[in-house]
Amino acid sequence: MEMIGVWLSVDEKRIGPSLQEALEKLDTSQGEVVLDFSAVRRFDSSTLWALQCVADEADRKSVKLVLSGVSVAVYKVLKLAKLASRFSFSN
Repeated sequence: MEMIGVWLSVDEKRIGPSLQEALEKLDTSQGEVVLDFSAVRRFDSSTLWALQCVADEADRKSVKLVLSGVSVAVYKVLKLAKLASRFSFSN
């Protein structure tokens, strides 16, 4: 079966709506959802919580979540929050 990927750009000023859109795309995606984080340099605890919710829902639906273009600073935050292992990463 062929995987159908969904690509979403995440804007640092609109992370919440972007992650909400990702949640909605999980219903129609049959493989993976790629979130382009190249425009995100930092985020707050509410973003961590939202990312965890997206990861939980992706697990329930067997959809692979890929974070693309993640900066070193953002990756470190994900690692410290023990969320990095929930995602795949690409450049």
